[in-house]
Formats: sequence, C-alpha cells, structure tokens
Amino acid sequence: MKTNDIMTYAGLVLALIVAGAAVFGVLAKPARADDGDGPLMLARDGFFYVNAKTTSVNGKDYVSHQMYVEVRVPAKQTHPYPIIMVHGGTMSGTNYTGTPDGREGWAQYFVRQGYAVYVVDQPGRARSGYLTAAYGPTNNVQKDNALSRFVAQEKFKLWPQAVLHTQWPGTGEPDDPATIQLAASQMPAIADFNEQQILNRDALIALLEKIGPSILLTHSQAGAFGWPVADARPDLVKAILAIEPNGPPFYQVEFIGAPDWFKQGTLALPYGITAVPLTYSPPIKDASDLKMVQQDKADAPDHVRCYAQAEPARQLPNLQKMPILVLTSEASYHAPYDHCTVNYLRQAGVKPTYIRLVDLGIHGNSHVMMLEKNNKEIAAVIAKWLDDTVKE
Repeated sequence: MKTNDIMTYAGLVLALIVAGAAVFGVLAKPARADDGDGPLMLARDGFFYVNAKTTSVNGKDYVSHQMYVEVRVPAKQTHPYPIIMVHGGTMSGTNYTGTPDGREGWAQYFVRQGYAVYVVDQPGRARSGYLTAAYGPTNNVQKDNALSRFVAQEKFKLWPQAVLHTQWPGTGEPDDPATIQLAASQMPAIADFNEQQILNRDALIALLEKIGPSILLTHSQAGAFGWPVADARPDLVKAILAIEPNGPPFYQVEFIGAPDWFKQGTLALPYGITAVPLTYSPPIKDASDLKMVQQDKADAPDHVRCYAQAEPARQLPNLQKMPILVLTSEASYHAPYDHCTVNYLRQAGVKPTYIRLVDLGIHGNSHVMMLEKNNKEIAAVIAKWLDDTVKE
C-alpha cells in the first residue's frame, strides 16, 4: 500500500472511530433533564445487606428478613451522622436516587451537602428479595394508582387539595414517559402491613447497630417503621425526618371526592401511630389500653376530624429524646391529616417541628415530592432544618 493510501486509510479509520464514539455516546447517554450538577465525588459507592436470617421450609434452607442497603459516602464528608432513607409503600429505594425525568434525587443532594447516605429497599421489596413462606402473599399495584395519587391527581379530585398540584415533571398523561417511569417503579409488597412494620423495625435496628448513630428519613408508609425504631434505640437515632408519615393516628382515611371528601377507614394503627407496640408512660399492656376520642369538628373545612388520646394522655418518652421534623406538601393527600399526627405526638409530650411547604411559599407538590420538579428546593428545606437543629 502506498504512503498516500496508508494516510487516507488511517484517516478514514480515525473518522469512523470518532463518529462511532459520538453515536455510542448519544445512544448510551440516558434521557436526562439538565439539573446543573457537576460530577458526584465519592469516597465510597456500594451496597450490602443486613439482618439476613435462615428460614427452613420443607427441609430446605432459604435466606429471609434481609434488607438491601445502598451506600454513598462523599469524598468530603462534613457531617458525622449519616442519613438513612426509607421509601414508602409500593416503592423502592429508587425514590431517592433519581426522578422520573432523569434528574438527581435526594440521595445525591445530601451527599453533595456532605452527608453519607444509606438508601434501603424494605425487606420483601425489590432487591431485598421475597420468600413467600416467610412473608405470605403479596399485593400488586394497579397502574392508575400512580395517576390518581401522584401524577394527575388534579384531574381525579379525590381530596380538596388535589387541584393545587403543579409540580409533576411531565404531562400527567397515562402514556407520558415520566408517568411510565413512576408506574414501572412500583413494586409488589408484603400484604400484611403489621408484618412489614416488624420486619422493617428489626432490619433498620440492625442497620443502625452496624453503622452507628444516624438520622432516619422516612416517607409515607415508612413513617410507621421509624417510630418503633426510634422507640427501641433512641441512643442511635439522632433525628427523625418524617416526610408525610403514615397516618393519621388510629384510623385510615378513604378519599371519596366532593362533597364529603373523607370516609373513615379501618383501624390501621392501634398503637396510635403504629400497629406494633411502643413504649408509653404510664405503661400499657396492649393497644386496647389506649383510649381514643375524635374531634367534634375538623380544624378546617378541607381537613379530617382527628383522633387523639382521651385525657390524661399517656406519654411517648423515648420519642422525646431526639428532634423530629414532620413535613407536608400543599397538594398531597396527606395535607388533610398530617396535622393529626403532629397533634398526637405533641399530646404525648413529643415536640416535633411541623413544616407545611405552603407556609414557606413552596406550592403545588404531591405526596411524592422527592420526584417532582422542585425536589431540590424541598431538600434544601430539610437540610436547613438539620443544620439548625441537629447539633454535632
């Protein structure tokens, strides 16, 4: 081959390599909204499991009770207490590691603030595995659950505040990419909610005992897991970030639309804020010792009538030992009743901070605020509260 031919051939190969790399880059790069974040600098990025046990079924041994834990430690860690992030019902830890439109999640946000972050999948959910013999039957999630509660709630109008929703990062249509991403992320779950509370309580305690004193961030269903963990190990829980925690106290609320809006559901939290025992003072033998009363009139027309303890109210001494934040968005189905949980805690001698995002001028968020357009703005509210409250 002549010199000129060699140079021409080499140039062609180089051009093909460059073009191929460009095409590969386009194909390999996921669809992502521009969030302006630079590279995430980590000292550690990995995972492990806690609380794994052996369960024997028909003479064969299986692993059960385990909790998957994803860990990110910043290259420059400026806060001594890590944040454990626990997702809610039907979801997994991906609630915190990204958004339906491809932006970073709360996990990356708090790593950038100098926190080590541990994101879990609940036992029996997603990467934590499922053993039917240990956990019993599962519940699967209908696709329209996401539409009516998170994505396009303003169209369904099941509760008064639903029409205020503006922050979903998509069109809200059933076939919109962001809608599909959220619906695809919803997971089968253990049908027995009481069993979920026991499994998560024990696994989270095992995680705390492994990594040491931590901040516990719970969302939705996981609120009922955080209280018994803090009650059992107040020495290891430095703060609770209860993001629209499971509630309201005692009875569930069903949303039926106008004009009545609310219907009382089943007795889901017989220990007030949990279905599993808590340490009350004076002590109780079982949940039946807690006497409850309901408000004659709701605090506002768009609120439910709260349940409380009959006076004199028993106290929750172990939950008085750490700062607690309860945070509620404007348009969520929790907006009608999170104040009931706050009131219950205060009646029991606990002193939570209650932040309603609307009072800070943050409007339009649903229950899954960590996935919405302004997720960083809300994370900044939480970060400021931690800076102001948790003393190192």
